[in-house]
Amino acid sequence: MNSVLEAALVDAAVIFVLVFAVYFPRHRRRDLVVAYLGLNVGVFAVANALTTAKIGVGLGLGLFGILSIIRLRSIQLTQYEIAYYFAALAVGLLGGLSVAPLGTTAALMALIVAVLFVGDHPRLLSGYRHEVVVLDRAYTDEHALRAELERQLGAYVHGFTVEKRDLVNETTWVDVRYAVPRAAPEPRGKRELTTLVKG
Repeated sequence: MNSVLEAALVDAAVIFVLVFAVYFPRHRRRDLVVAYLGLNVGVFAVANALTTAKIGVGLGLGLFGILSIIRLRSIQLTQYEIAYYFAALAVGLLGGLSVAPLGTTAALMALIVAVLFVGDHPRLLSGYRHEVVVLDRAYTDEHALRAELERQLGAYVHGFTVEKRDLVNETTWVDVRYAVPRAAPEPRGKRELTTLVKG
């Protein structure tokens, strides 16, 4: 079994990379930085205590599940923030339970961070968007609705779901997924002309 100090150092290094090198530079929510760090340290401490206590690990994991549900219901989180939340929890569990050699535990923690680093990278699928759009007309024709969404958004609509259609107040609430077209590069001659004018 790994020493508690070694496991704690690995856990601290991984959670600091996850929070301060991956999450915060991209999303800038200070309150969740505190939540992720506190969650990780708390999970690590309790998981480590469970390995030496006579209480079953299954019961401990069940307690973490209950705490997670309470925590997730108490604040509005996006899907990517939930992913970071569970990554912090998983890293704490891996470090605290110490059921594998330290090298294997560190590799699993690094895998979690690497997956989030790639999956949440700004360049990955950067042209795709998802939002709720409110239109000032009650659309009943799906083809007309799609055409209006593409006109308003200036993008190709991959799919949409009508969440609310108000025939009295003439509004339509639509959950839409679309792709923003890549900006076409300026013609070379135009760039050279601009440079000459600036000079």
